[in-house]
Amino acid sequence: MPVKIRLQRHGSKKRPFYFIVVADARAPRDGKFIQKIGTYNPLTVPASVQLDRQKALDWLHKGAQPTDTVRRILSYKGVLYLKHLLRGVKLGLFDDAAAMEKFQKWHGEHEAQMKKRQEESKKSRPGGPGGRRGPGGPGGPRRFERSERPERKTEGGAPTASAEA
Repeated sequence: MPVKIRLQRHGSKKRPFYFIVVADARAPRDGKFIQKIGTYNPLTVPASVQLDRQKALDWLHKGAQPTDTVRRILSYKGVLYLKHLLRGVKLGLFDDAAAMEKFQKWHGEHEAQMKKRQEESKKSRPGGPGGRRGPGGPGGPRRFERSERPERKTEGGAPTASAEA
């Protein structure tokens, strides 16, 4: 039975939210799965990922194949790097303590980099921390004052400043 680590879509229309699941490759995308190992929300900046690193690592060791998107998520969270380091331990290149030290160093640098990116995105985002613009914002509908309304033509063909209001 081929096993995949993939995304299972939830959320409403145009508001995706995903579970990261281990499932039989023949099962439908949103159907039956073996185990849920995390969540992925692409709508936040940067995208938020909660992942049980140990469960993901166990499934990779058992031979589960991640899809392309999940492979990027696992790489982002350091699971693939940890698998790589543990393979080095198994081959005798270095001991377990050295592998964990390397991973902790990488993890600390990665967290600092992510925090820096998050701060930069907050500074550059228009419309405040929520990111949504109100109706009067630069992306909202334009409101005309009575004096600057565009002229509309009526059925008779004569232009008027506004409808008979």
